[in-house]
Amino acid sequence: MIIEHLLNYGWWVGALLIIAGFVALVKGADWLVDGASAIAKRFGISDLAIGLTVVAFGTSMPEFVVNMVSVAEGSTDLAITNILGSNIINTFVILGLTAVVYPIASQKRSRDFDIPLSIIAGVLVFAFVAVRSPWGDVMPAGDCGDDRGIGRVGGIVLLAMFVYFLYNTFRHAKDHPGEVQGEDVPSTKAMSAGRAVVLILAGLAGLVIGGELIVKSAVDLATRIGVSEAVIGLTVVALGTSLPELATSVIAATKKNCDIALGNVVGSNIFNVFFILGTSAVIHPLPAYQGIELDAWAAAVGSLLVWLFVKSNQERQIKRWEGGILLLAYAGYLTYRLLNV
Repeated sequence: MIIEHLLNYGWWVGALLIIAGFVALVKGADWLVDGASAIAKRFGISDLAIGLTVVAFGTSMPEFVVNMVSVAEGSTDLAITNILGSNIINTFVILGLTAVVYPIASQKRSRDFDIPLSIIAGVLVFAFVAVRSPWGDVMPAGDCGDDRGIGRVGGIVLLAMFVYFLYNTFRHAKDHPGEVQGEDVPSTKAMSAGRAVVLILAGLAGLVIGGELIVKSAVDLATRIGVSEAVIGLTVVALGTSLPELATSVIAATKKNCDIALGNVVGSNIFNVFFILGTSAVIHPLPAYQGIELDAWAAAVGSLLVWLFVKSNQERQIKRWEGGILLLAYAGYLTYRLLNV
């Protein structure tokens, strides 16, 4: 009720609430990761395992919370575009900017497994939304006027792929402990159990409040300026929920440790599609919207370009000029998308 009342004061209030929501989301994710990492360390869990699970999930929490709120509010277009838009921005913008600052190195694991899996993720989404479901999923009415979309069966397929990803990642980490690196684990050795619990609770509160602020304000903003929820999701919401990946990649670039940036972005893209989009579709089928095929295809092509770049030179890097190509490709995609809404 409070959010709805504030939105009555004008579009600028909605814009401020979206910014406030992003701040609450990012800070809430940080607090949750810090607290959960401290608790995990107290149980003797290794930094690698914490990085591959707790911290990795934490960086995807903004997308996850926005999707759960969107599904609960019935804003299914926002739920899909948040994920596709985040993956497109992660690949074209974040990797593009990072590579322009400093060439991005790649690990063998990323080239041979993670990046190809992210390509498959994009292709699966495209396949689900481009054709009608052969399983007869009950699909709510969408903008396209038919029953295309990601139904519950499609969501289960995505979640099964996520389980496979986790299994393969942990098996590889066990067999090659010096090769696979998780996300950076916060320094939490001196944190008391009480403080850790408080951080977890505060983080969860920040995530819930931030998600509510973003979804309600984004829907209101789309209505006021006369654009679809899909456009707002692909741009404003997707960029905001990609802030953790952007911050991590920029810091990695300044430290000339860009292989972390690549793993961070590719891992986030896999989490986004297989876990978050899969969970969303199982809870509530996600109908297709106008232009979804292009968005899904763009997400898949982005991962394909990254794979081609790291495979096409002896250094196995994304060069500066290739980063420029990613940025130009995004500019072209966004321009076309906005002119054909």
